[in-house]
Amino acid sequence: MTHSITDLVRGMRDTRLATLPVLLIAIVAAGIGVFLSIAHEMGEGEIDALDTRLLLMLRNPADPSDPIGPPWLEEAALEITALGGYPVIVLTLAVVIGYLLMAKKLGPALYVFLSVSVGTLLSQAMKRFYDRPRPDIVAHLDVIHTASFPSGHAMMSTVAYLTLATLIVRLVDDFRVRAYVMSVAIAVSVLVGISRVYLGVHWPSDVAAGWALGAAWASFSWLVVSALRRLRRQEEAAAPASGG
Repeated sequence: MTHSITDLVRGMRDTRLATLPVLLIAIVAAGIGVFLSIAHEMGEGEIDALDTRLLLMLRNPADPSDPIGPPWLEEAALEITALGGYPVIVLTLAVVIGYLLMAKKLGPALYVFLSVSVGTLLSQAMKRFYDRPRPDIVAHLDVIHTASFPSGHAMMSTVAYLTLATLIVRLVDDFRVRAYVMSVAIAVSVLVGISRVYLGVHWPSDVAAGWALGAAWASFSWLVVSALRRLRRQEEAAAPASGG
């Protein structure tokens, strides 16, 4: 009976490991495809009308400088949007990486650092390349310093929180826990992105592109780590057989 349960668990784990690369490749391909599609439509001006309509839906029709909802909602949006800002992300990652280093988990620490730092460079490079102006039809309710496309907050919250989520899901086999952790990471990224539009500092297409590119990069980073882990396991399995 014990062997049967062990074999079942091992079989489920093997199935998961076999399907994960396929899923990650699909997300990478879809994310890049969506990002390039939005970028193309933005360049052609085909998405401007939709961007304007969606942005104004979040503003008082009689006063575009006033976002819809009570005053506390604007304050909440500012606090939520901070979750995608560099100070919060850097501080959170510093704490996590510090713990991983103290626990002598150098591999996961390097994974988190490279995933987010390279993602940051990619975000800034895309902003410089497309150099899209910020929305000018509503008042900006948050401080801005860079170009608009893609949304750095949307992209980096997606990269950072999905990267951290993958560290947790590797530690548990309960599907409900794994689904919960990933859902929380996605929900935070979605809320951060919506807050950028609500605050008037991004066009909706900026946010959608940030989500798409962030999901693609986070999935690609996870794919690379999964491939390296599988290669290491194969080498470890082959070592006893070769007498190493």
